Amino acid sequence: MSKNAAPNKEKRLSTEPYKGVRDFYPEDQSFLNYFFETCRRFVERVGYVEYHASVLEPSELYKAKGAENEEIIKDQTYTFIDRGGREVTLRPEMTPSVARMVAARRRDLGFPLRLYSMPNVFRYERPQRGRLREHWQLNVDCFGSRALAADAEIIGVAYGLMGAFGATERDFVIKIGDRAHFNDLVQKHSLSPEQSKKLFYILDRRAKAPEAEFKEGLMGLGIAQAELSPKEEPRDVAKIVEDFRNAGINNIIYAPEVVRGFNYYTGIVFEVFDAHPDNNRSLFGGGRYDNLTELFDDEPLPGVGFGMGDVTVRDFLAVRNMLPEYRPPTHLYIAVTSAELAPDAQSLAGELRRQGVNAAIDFGEKKLGDQIKAAGKHKIPWLLVFGQDEIATGRFSVRDMETGAEESLSRDELGAFFLNL
Repeated sequence: MSKNAAPNKEKRLSTEPYKGVRDFYPEDQSFLNYFFETCRRFVERVGYVEYHASVLEPSELYKAKGAENEEIIKDQTYTFIDRGGREVTLRPEMTPSVARMVAARRRDLGFPLRLYSMPNVFRYERPQRGRLREHWQLNVDCFGSRALAADAEIIGVAYGLMGAFGATERDFVIKIGDRAHFNDLVQKHSLSPEQSKKLFYILDRRAKAPEAEFKEGLMGLGIAQAELSPKEEPRDVAKIVEDFRNAGINNIIYAPEVVRGFNYYTGIVFEVFDAHPDNNRSLFGGGRYDNLTELFDDEPLPGVGFGMGDVTVRDFLAVRNMLPEYRPPTHLYIAVTSAELAPDAQSLAGELRRQGVNAAIDFGEKKLGDQIKAAGKHKIPWLLVFGQDEIATGRFSVRDMETGAEESLSRDELGAFFLNL
């Protein structure tokens, strides 16, 4: 091919990311950082400490009894054979990983043990609003207590987190159910493990599936629809709801239809629902799982927790115009009138950085107007032009990029000016 020949366009790669995942440009990463920082600040205030684990786990962790339902194991995990012949999986959720970690060091840990993590998780499923093939998720778990107070604390953390993101009680409702009743149904009808998985799948999809499909699924298991509703509100759920109401919190209610789809839940479960008509859906949820560590040793360790994803939180904020405004971390952009002055501009930037001012400089390769346009595209709030006149006079004009207002400052005044904004 000659030097002037056009490249073969058919060989050019797509700039689109893999289907169902996201690229995080600075504005997107800024929201993700806001999500992380808001979560971290709140959960640490109430006594939870951070842990983490690898994104890769042995596939057997998710195939083991109670770790996940059949659909997710077979159809929704990213699983492959590594170079050593081992079957590994990109984690679809964090709960089995933290249960493994706690079981590994249970004799060295103090209980109740309050842990949180913010992992990236992956599921191969159809991308749709609020659900992608990967997302970041806050996981909050309390191990080592069967007390009802532990369930109440976890629900209270979920409630408090919504407030940390700016929500009021009118914006969401927390619905509490109890898996114990449905676990009793499994025993009453002598359902096999496969049938019990199907039951909880049917129940979890109740709001999404046609009524005829729902009834047909129950009939196939020999369960009458009337059996789904307990004769009275479960005592533990009633106590939690009453305690929150006594504390002045009125958007936590009993909802027998809430069961959660995971098979490892054993008691109280809950979901947080958006009350906005344009986003009327479940945001996140969790519940009690008292038997999960049995996968690793003979002593089951009680646990209760939840996971909250960044995608649904962003949707919750977006429909209310509550997304935080993007603000770059750079305070000042230094435009240079000629490339020869770039080293001197670097010296000024160094002085300002040592004083705590985040400063970036141009390299003087473009016209001054183009440099100013670049500062605007970066959304950097302040601009300083560095040229021979500024060097000669020792004074610099700094421009507010939003209003166009300018301040004339000496070199010694610059640092204090930005730090006092």
